[in-house]
Amino acid sequence: MSGHSRWSKVKHYKGTIDAKRGKIFAKLGKEMAVACKHGGGDPGFNPRLRTILMKARAMNMPADNIDRAIKKGTGELPGVSYEEITYEGYGPGGVALLMELLSDNKNRTAAEIRMIFTKHGGNMAVMGAVKHLFHRKGQILVAKEQISEDDLLASALDAGAEDMLVHPDNYEILTDPHQVDAVHKILEAKGIKAESAEAAFFPLTPLPVTDEKTARSVLALIDALEDNDDVQNVYSNCEIPDEILEKVQAAA
Repeated sequence: MSGHSRWSKVKHYKGTIDAKRGKIFAKLGKEMAVACKHGGGDPGFNPRLRTILMKARAMNMPADNIDRAIKKGTGELPGVSYEEITYEGYGPGGVALLMELLSDNKNRTAAEIRMIFTKHGGNMAVMGAVKHLFHRKGQILVAKEQISEDDLLASALDAGAEDMLVHPDNYEILTDPHQVDAVHKILEAKGIKAESAEAAFFPLTPLPVTDEKTARSVLALIDALEDNDDVQNVYSNCEIPDEILEKVQAAA
């Protein structure tokens, strides 16, 4: 698992949808409600909502759930008010973790996250201790079977992208975080369908984790954080070699 690339996380996310369908839909519903509260319910004028709808449709979230979440965000239906929170911390081996959360009870959420860190050999950090180790980039994922590398690279650069990385199953297009929606729309107009398009945090310098025990502990901590109802995204600077990751997964 590479800290500076999330394509493998996306695959894992899709692979676990059957086991955690309700939890995933609840988190997406929260995101939609908050996006609509701040930017309205029309995805044509709300880039944040467009991004979340892409995730929801990729996960086959029912249309009724989507409609209900949007109406809660616009005030057409009663809903809960969520606070956007960022927490920072360290995991085993000094791995840096940055978390984005939506909570209706900040004190409860803080206690739950602190307990998860303690249980898995990590600790929460003060604001600013970790965030400077990351930078924010726009990320667009495109399936490899859809288009050739050269054609996509040319189209992406013409659309204003900064770089493109090639992975086993995906192309990963990197943009300025404020331009990801604009680049995505240009690619869409050219008939290039993205699997996801969002702004995310990437480590400035990935931290190699080559010890199997440490890797197992780090992954257990990340899984526990992602399983929390209030945690929307977890970013880390760890970079686990494929051979170590395979051993950890085989032993699970």
